Amino acid sequence: MTDEPPAFTPREAMNRWLNSLRNKRSDQTVETYYYRLKLFVEWCEREDIETVQDFSGWVFDSYESFRLAADVAPTTLNGELQTLKNWVEYLERLEVVEDDLAAKVPIPEVPVEARSDEEMLRSDAARALLNWYRDEPAVYGTVNHAWLELAWHTGARMGGLRGLDLRDFDADRSLVAFRHRPSTGTPLKNKRDGERPVAFPASVTAVLERYIEHHRHEAHDEHGRAPLFTTTDGRPVANTMRVWSYQATFPCHHSACPHEKDPQTCEYKSYTQASKCPSSRSPHKIRTGSITWQRDLGFPPEVVAERVNASLEVIEQYYDHADALDRLEHRRRPYISDMEIDQ
Repeated sequence: MTDEPPAFTPREAMNRWLNSLRNKRSDQTVETYYYRLKLFVEWCEREDIETVQDFSGWVFDSYESFRLAADVAPTTLNGELQTLKNWVEYLERLEVVEDDLAAKVPIPEVPVEARSDEEMLRSDAARALLNWYRDEPAVYGTVNHAWLELAWHTGARMGGLRGLDLRDFDADRSLVAFRHRPSTGTPLKNKRDGERPVAFPASVTAVLERYIEHHRHEAHDEHGRAPLFTTTDGRPVANTMRVWSYQATFPCHHSACPHEKDPQTCEYKSYTQASKCPSSRSPHKIRTGSITWQRDLGFPPEVVAERVNASLEVIEQYYDHADALDRLEHRRRPYISDMEIDQ
């Protein structure tokens, strides 16, 4: 072994870092890092930057300027450069680049309003939808209803919900248990750290029991497991669950269409067009709304973090979208009575 560090090309160094992460991060996370870094590596190759020893503050600044010229969104550029910085920190630990090089990667500030995603499923809309499902016998306990109830009351990621088996539902204790099962196709984003039981009201349990008895297909997946949510072919693919989500959140279920469409002839009611309804919501938007709602109910942030398997920082920055008045009325108002000085 030579004392000199190897002259990694940017692509070689990228692949080495990503391979080192595969036992620590989910496949989806590693793939995200790959697509973020691939842009930088391809730019380096075009600019004749042959080894990582050629990296410098000027290189990083030039790349930022290149991406800004492409008019990328602030949050996108922030994520790309943060990943680049993390990669360079790894190279520092290998001692193949100079110390403190990562500090020269510019991380642009992202305005708070640009971080938040205001298209979440708001609690008033979720309540209206769930009340409609519960009051309409024809749709009570259908797969769309069961999906929305569980997604809203757990705030779980779509991948976690997709990975649930029938055995993971405990009706007696009104909970589901999320399990990391990568060998049979249903890993959790945070792997073993994502395993947890999540409880919900008995009314949700009743919906799930109705779904299982009357609407769940008796099917197994290719690994012989019995999924909680099924199609005629077994465990649903991710896109199927997205369609369920869009179909479950049509506002015309409970009130007049806000887009002046006739629900009987609306093209958005088609399976392939459901995502195009401006008011339908994806699984991620349901998760975002649920997390904000749980905070509004007074759940301590650390409790919400454990229920939805996210860090406090991530919840505060990216998921908790209550506005100033919501925070006052739902979270701080109950403490105002404690301020009475004559008590």
